[in-house]
Amino acid sequence: MSAASSDPRKRSKKRYAAGSRHSGKRWRGCRELEVGMQGILITCNMNERKCTAEAFNLLNEYADELLGPEKLQDNNASGSEEEEEEEDVDVALKKEVAQLKTSGAKQERRFQSLDSGANNVIFIKTQNLESDKLVHHILSDLQATKKKKSRVILRMLPVTGTCKAFEEDILKYLTTFLEPWFKTPNCATYQIAFKARNSSHNKREEIIKSVAALVGKLNPKNKVDLTNPELTIIVEVIKAVCCVSVVKDYALFRKYNVQEVVKEDTAKPDGAAGPTDTITAEQEEEEEDALGADGTTREETKGGEGDGDGNVPEDK
Repeated sequence: MSAASSDPRKRSKKRYAAGSRHSGKRWRGCRELEVGMQGILITCNMNERKCTAEAFNLLNEYADELLGPEKLQDNNASGSEEEEEEEDVDVALKKEVAQLKTSGAKQERRFQSLDSGANNVIFIKTQNLESDKLVHHILSDLQATKKKKSRVILRMLPVTGTCKAFEEDILKYLTTFLEPWFKTPNCATYQIAFKARNSSHNKREEIIKSVAALVGKLNPKNKVDLTNPELTIIVEVIKAVCCVSVVKDYALFRKYNVQEVVKEDTAKPDGAAGPTDTITAEQEEEEEDALGADGTTREETKGGEGDGDGNVPEDK
């Protein structure tokens, strides 16, 4: 027996180190946001762990309301053993192989937290539900009841499509993705909300102008509206992944901010939108950028055409 092996301080230190690494993996997870996923991007104020807990509580509450309680597949096949004995061996083998292939998908939870790739942003991957409808339902209820149900969550942005975060890939993907809303005979007034995190190869103005040109090609009747658009095209770039969605009521729900949407509306003369909302939104964006300052890149030029959400006026 060596002195080192019997030293309780060294043993406890090893245990602590091993436990820390394990808990770190459990928190961060082994998976990250990838192309092909759908889900919800959630921004927070410095506390990602608490934000994740709040997000699961909020999402499960409203998902249960809309879809019913989540049902998990039971892998215990003891109840079917007698039936399998009566089946042909070849048929039973094929059934078992099929069950093994689908068991992973069946056991995947409705919501799964993944590493987003950016500070103060979490990504909740969704399974078998429409994230845009769920988030809209949540914000609609919060806006109506004015009941605050979170402390650290700032914005909840649905992600209904993902692609590689290069301009040519983004435009190629959006050509098909945007068709249900903007391709003839469909048309709508719209704005474009663009933000890039931990990515420097996409220039804000170039992306916005290219997306606006694409929407115009789908149907010339599509018009930009920076005040009260029917639809908002959200383009969120994080590292090498571009997350996109098309949402309604973006202005009504204060840029999908769960903190702002529960605040009481202030009366404005002649029913016009006053400067208060604009200032609040700009402060919120700047606050998010400051919190995610670790490699965060936001290609946004103040004083140019459009607003702080990456909107451009209609080309004449």
